[in-house]
Amino acid sequence: MNPARAEFPANLIDATQLRERLGDVFVVDCSHDLAAPDAGLQAFHGGHVPGAVHMHLDRDLSGPTGPGSGRHPLPRPGALAARLAALGLRRGQPVVAYDRNFSPYAARLWWLLRWLGVTSVAVLDGGWQAWLDAGGACETGAAPARAQGDFVAADAPAMPTIDVDELLADVRHAPRRHLVVDARSPERYAGEGETLDPVGGHIPGAVCRFFRDNLQPDGRFRSPQHLREQWLGVLDGSAPAQVVSQCGSGVTACHNLLALELAGLCGARLYPGSWSQWCSDPARPVARGPRP
Repeated sequence: MNPARAEFPANLIDATQLRERLGDVFVVDCSHDLAAPDAGLQAFHGGHVPGAVHMHLDRDLSGPTGPGSGRHPLPRPGALAARLAALGLRRGQPVVAYDRNFSPYAARLWWLLRWLGVTSVAVLDGGWQAWLDAGGACETGAAPARAQGDFVAADAPAMPTIDVDELLADVRHAPRRHLVVDARSPERYAGEGETLDPVGGHIPGAVCRFFRDNLQPDGRFRSPQHLREQWLGVLDGSAPAQVVSQCGSGVTACHNLLALELAGLCGARLYPGSWSQWCSDPARPVARGPRP
């Protein structure tokens, strides 16, 4: 079978599959470092999957920040679609996203593209290191200019979200309709050693599911069966559609949403503003302490 005509993998692609499809797919390197915002692009210049483009978390995968917006608000759908088209993405072209950081930034692009109505989008399992381990070729330097693509977003967002006011109303009133799942580390969830946001702690009632728990030690995702068993324990009887995924700024939350999809537990919502928005208003309640 011609690999370019084979069914595109759903949500996750391995390095061997990507090598077979390299001329057919649109590859995006999403590498980033929250502590050094230019490091991802520098790493891209030092080596990347041949033909890949780089998209920056702050400039491409997020919208402008403002008072109370959180650190990485969602971009406007039209602006993101226009950026993808300017980079060369064509309508119907499959997309593969990867990074060098356990895949949270790649998962952010996966979610954003699904939000825009794209169904043929997958994260490279294990990221850049898996590509190298599989003998994948390395290209250096800036991405060459491409012809303008014709990609456009769907008319309506295709992935569910929740805003801060709706979530606050749910937190303040019983019985709650949502289970909030925090993708940050147990330490940040507990309010210990917070370095990114001015207030430590978590949304009252939230449970902690560190996004790296979705991965094996080599950075690849655990099997769908393993993820399903783990996540059913996290959900503790809640339906996936009742789940709200959040983190510090709406990025690693997408990693948990991808893991839920891989586990066959679809329908959870993203809280885009996440903790960085929630803690910006002292009137919103804060909880501290270790995860239950």
